[in-house]
Amino acid sequence: MHTKFYKYHGTGNDFIIIDNRDLHFDSKNQNMIAKMCHRRFGIGADGLILLENDIDTDFKMVYFNADGKESTMCGNGGRCIVAFAKKIEIITNKTSFIAIDGLHHAEINDNFEVNLQMKNVDEIENIDNDFVLDTGSPHYVKFVEKLPIEFVEEAKTIRNNSRFKNEGINVNFIEKITDNKVNIRTFERGVEDETYACGTGCVAAALSLMKLKNNEQKIHLITKGGNISVSANKYNSGFENIWLFGPTKFVFEANYNSKI
Repeated sequence: MHTKFYKYHGTGNDFIIIDNRDLHFDSKNQNMIAKMCHRRFGIGADGLILLENDIDTDFKMVYFNADGKESTMCGNGGRCIVAFAKKIEIITNKTSFIAIDGLHHAEINDNFEVNLQMKNVDEIENIDNDFVLDTGSPHYVKFVEKLPIEFVEEAKTIRNNSRFKNEGINVNFIEKITDNKVNIRTFERGVEDETYACGTGCVAAALSLMKLKNNEQKIHLITKGGNISVSANKYNSGFENIWLFGPTKFVFEANYNSKI
């Protein structure tokens, strides 16, 4: 079976995107999705995204991690699917769509920079100067003086500790440059490795910094794949009106032969 797909990335966080409005794609086949995402035996991606019809919004986003399992919200994936929706002409410059964590609004400019509104964050847990919060996906945020060389190994110890091992958690290490600019590295569950960027991770890091510094400055984050920004407003013990800003890039389109 041949499946047409599109490859996109948002600051190096890369995705296979499929127009599944006719529901032709077998989303239950975890092995096939994992193989498609594999960087040696498949197309290669951090995740796979299906664009499907939705009655109340412009489209529905269904996201799968590189291990083939349907997962929680992906911020950069959300930005990329907005760019894709514009490419196939089902939206113009503004849109609303539904994802696993609820309704999202987005805006896209002519340079395919996408501003994506994220879910509200009601609570941020503080653990010995580290933070745990859900920005559509669960994240652990750790501030460090300098990003460690052995980042992946250190992140794995947090991801696999007794509290998080079963469900998994994404782990972010943050090195502050100024009060509103940081370097960030992210280890993603489901990928089980470092990714070049993570949208929900950048949101988690930005909100943690805002809480730590008690401010609402727009936060600029330097990832391995490029620059992302986050804005938000404090609301009770959490944040609302959260926006994720960054570029997207269409890479190529092709057909995947699932028989090979």
